[in-house]
Amino acid sequence: MAKVILNHGAGGEIMQEFISKHIICHYPKVKTDVPLDSMDDSAVVDGIVFTTDGHTVKPLIFPGGDIGRLSVAGTVNDIAVMGAEPLALSCSLVLEAGLDLDIVDEVLRSVGETSRECGVPVVTGDTKVVEAGGVDEMIMVTSAIGRRTPLLDHNLRIASEYRKVDSKWTTDDNVRPGDVIIASGTVGDHGIAILSFREGYGFESVIESDVAPLNGMIAEAMKAGGITAMKDPTRGGIANTLNEWCSKSKVGLDITEKDIPLRQGVVSACEMLGLDPFSIGNEGKVIIACVPEMAEDVLRALRGNKYGRDAAIIGRAVESEVPRVVLRTEVGGRRILEPPAGDPVPRIC
Repeated sequence: MAKVILNHGAGGEIMQEFISKHIICHYPKVKTDVPLDSMDDSAVVDGIVFTTDGHTVKPLIFPGGDIGRLSVAGTVNDIAVMGAEPLALSCSLVLEAGLDLDIVDEVLRSVGETSRECGVPVVTGDTKVVEAGGVDEMIMVTSAIGRRTPLLDHNLRIASEYRKVDSKWTTDDNVRPGDVIIASGTVGDHGIAILSFREGYGFESVIESDVAPLNGMIAEAMKAGGITAMKDPTRGGIANTLNEWCSKSKVGLDITEKDIPLRQGVVSACEMLGLDPFSIGNEGKVIIACVPEMAEDVLRALRGNKYGRDAAIIGRAVESEVPRVVLRTEVGGRRILEPPAGDPVPRIC
């Protein structure tokens, strides 16, 4: 009998196949603005934007953050990249008997601080405790609801001045040839920070997780207008995000490798460990597609926020018979950026 493996939850192609064949196929189909089987970052039901996230990061506390900040930021970001305003959070805990209460306090304090930072309150929750060995210290599940605001309408109205916009939300299937692709900052920071700290490689002295709530920065970018799609490149990194856009939007993506922001510490760590930094997860970045006429305005808005200072244009969408990501390498060649089978760094979120 086939068994569940770690890659079934790792964010790459194996997880996508697992979800399709073993999870959502069992659920009733519901006609909504953004349905479950679209596998966007959130669903939209009767105008309500809704998402949920389970977090199993190991260790619970890591350079630059902890499971509490990660849970709030990740869930808020999933609402924000739909172009919606996150309104409220739930927080559910499954705790292992024997876990130090000091750790519980530190993590929940971080939940409160991050909630205040992004202006999205925790309004409900649940707590369970299981026997020692029943879980690995702590599992945290956060959910959030959001709503459409005039800011999203303003943003899409500007985009529609330059090309037809097919979606009422900034969904994965809304990228079109000519759209400019922007990364809000350096990629790979979170996964490498977790891996280095967990395994004792020492890179954590120069690399911290990028975990952050991005709803404020995204709102500033939408004020500039012209954004057609957004996604936070978590499990599977930007390689997975860009390939999902190709698949769902039926476009090619022409990406310039040297323009993708990377910290030197991340590059060094990936070279030493044989990892592709573009397949490493992030928790404080967003990839944006926008009409070319507004690209510089969106870039300027991102760079005006502390979480977007390293934002850069990394490529554009193109017509392509085969939807795929083509990377223009630093030596002048071209290679296909394949979607990862799974995240090379397990339990980073």
